Amino acid sequence: MPMLKLPPPFWALFYLIVAGAISYVAGWPRVPGLPLAGLGIVLIVVGGALAVTAARLFRREGTEINPTSPANRKLVTSGPYSFTRNPMYLGLTIISLGVAFWVGWWPMFLAPVVTFATANWAHIPSEEEKMHRQFGDAFDAYAHKVRRWL
Repeated sequence: MPMLKLPPPFWALFYLIVAGAISYVAGWPRVPGLPLAGLGIVLIVVGGALAVTAARLFRREGTEINPTSPANRKLVTSGPYSFTRNPMYLGLTIISLGVAFWVGWWPMFLAPVVTFATANWAHIPSEEEKMHRQFGDAFDAYAHKVRRWL
């Protein structure tokens, strides 16, 4: 699947750029009551903090951040991984939503939806399949206990 060759943050950025370009070129109006810069910034900070915390935890545990690596050294289940199996993807989705609120154009709200969809149906299934093959029952027990998103 060609989509998996680009890291997920590039896809989220691509979707934001495309939505922004469509909004600007087409002259889409803003959503009534928006933009909400304060809310947007808070969401961007929260999403970024979640993703960075998860990435740092991977580094601290000595395992790979790259989801396409052939093998991971450890199944990480602590920190944000105790309430979501995909805190980095969740962070990207929250960041995209924050940008949409900050900018306020209608098409910008498609970016978090497409970011979520790409992660949920293009990236995560193959990653979870790999984790199941590598960690077996330990991953299955973790996946049964912790939801994919929230």
